Amino acid sequence: MPIESLCLSPQFTIQSCSARETGVKNLTWAQPRLLNLQRGPSRSRYMSTSSCLSSGVGDKDGVIIVDHGSRRRESNLMLNEFVTMFRDKTGYPIVEPAHMELAEPSIKDAFSLCVQQGANRVIVSPFFLFPGRHWHQDIPSLTAEAAKEHPDVSYIVTAPLGLHELLVHVVNDRIKHCLAHVAGDADECVVCAGTNKCRFYGTALDKSTE
Repeated sequence: MPIESLCLSPQFTIQSCSARETGVKNLTWAQPRLLNLQRGPSRSRYMSTSSCLSSGVGDKDGVIIVDHGSRRRESNLMLNEFVTMFRDKTGYPIVEPAHMELAEPSIKDAFSLCVQQGANRVIVSPFFLFPGRHWHQDIPSLTAEAAKEHPDVSYIVTAPLGLHELLVHVVNDRIKHCLAHVAGDADECVVCAGTNKCRFYGTALDKSTE
């Protein structure tokens, strides 16, 4: 499985899978060849994409998909559904959900569950779009704290979703479905079901009905 990896630090990597792996042609991560490293220890301030290698996810690797967490139970349950989809599609044996805050399981809980299932490496994958404070500070800090209880287990915090051509298709599909629902050609999706939020707003609508 060809993988191009951009090494940021011992904790952070951005990986780009080949189009053959995804089954879609010409899909790439939008990333510079050289990156100015602002955070984290590194041997060099600039590192090329060929400066580190990855062997992929193995049977002794635990994957944690971590989102922000919500006080809304339905939102948290959607992460569980995504993790099930991710596990089924990838075939990875150890995959656990985690919420950064506001809900359980926490990163610490998920880390321990991975270790209990035999993981000797833990891969924390932030289910976030872009690298904000949570990626730079909060998730690495919480993961480091969780790892203290398992000194023989190494871990990595991967990059967030970032810019990827597949996200264009995801966003476009969401837009088309919502418009189809408003037009009466599609049911509400599981995200909007029962909320009555998938509709147009504005005074222009009121005038058009007069």
